Amino acid sequence: MAASLLDRMPDATPQLHKLSRVIGRQVDHMAKLLDDLLDAARISSGKITLSTQPLLLADVLQQAVETMQPCIQERRQSLQLELPPESVVVEGDQVRLTQVFTNLLANASKYTGDGGRLHLTARADADQVSVAIADNGNGIAPEIIPYIFDLFTQGPRSLARSEGGLGVGLNVVRNLVGMHAGTVTAESAGAGLGSCFTVRLPRSGQQTVGRGPSEVAVTGGRKRVLVVEDNPDTCATLAACLREEGHEVVTALDGRSGLAAALERPYDVIVCDIGLPGLDGLGLIRAVRAAVGVHGAGAGPLAIAMTGYGQPEDEARGREAGFDHYLVKPVALEALLALIGSEARAIRA
Repeated sequence: MAASLLDRMPDATPQLHKLSRVIGRQVDHMAKLLDDLLDAARISSGKITLSTQPLLLADVLQQAVETMQPCIQERRQSLQLELPPESVVVEGDQVRLTQVFTNLLANASKYTGDGGRLHLTARADADQVSVAIADNGNGIAPEIIPYIFDLFTQGPRSLARSEGGLGVGLNVVRNLVGMHAGTVTAESAGAGLGSCFTVRLPRSGQQTVGRGPSEVAVTGGRKRVLVVEDNPDTCATLAACLREEGHEVVTALDGRSGLAAALERPYDVIVCDIGLPGLDGLGLIRAVRAAVGVHGAGAGPLAIAMTGYGQPEDEARGREAGFDHYLVKPVALEALLALIGSEARAIRA
């Protein structure tokens, strides 16, 4: 957030803009490496559980593509899509299946040069679906392919190490796919000849999936925002970013003072941490929703959780308490600003 605020300073020099963007990119890269390591540790210790439901395969793939699109565009790569019909349904965990295809797209982009080509193809038959992600990048040496999904496996790389990575992401992919009763395979004609990763998953017996929450309008433009965050640096920096965008901002450093502020006057948006002293964020939002006589999300202010608790069960508790959106730190400032400035929000029917 501090890097984003530096980049938005009206009197910043071109050099400062450049440096703030470097910091932002490296923080994003470090967060991805840590996420991969933590997921590998959780999987190996059996601490990941899936929340499965019927999912439209096209929706999962579109979400993964949207996540990776900025990176692909930055590298001037082309991505050709052949998505399945909307009726193709799989049984899976939305978050984890999206993670699988995001990781594979990220891997394809990372090991394909600027201006390269990526191709995502999805097919379905009566019993299973297959999703192939191919590229014309570095390829995989034949001796590496049998071990490509093993933890910390990496092929030979230049001393520049420009591709980055720890050899963890593909191991996470294989384990998550296996937890969905599927398989993932890798193929390559050799070094410099591109590669193709194919995920196969059982097809669901259910033929259709109900659509998600409906959309309702909320006031656009300048918003009155309450930020409840116990880390003083995070709280002050986020408040400065929001004020820079023209919003009116009030801050609180603990749950009880945050609740008092929320009940003292109406707010358009509440951005709230979960792990707060005195009263946690779940209790705070429950109390705010109860004050307007409605339980769950969708009544009163738009509530956005911004927290370090990032497991699916954590998000489920946050949604049940009444949060409309659940963001896991480190949060991209642009994503947060987009939610606060949006003209619509999702509410539960």
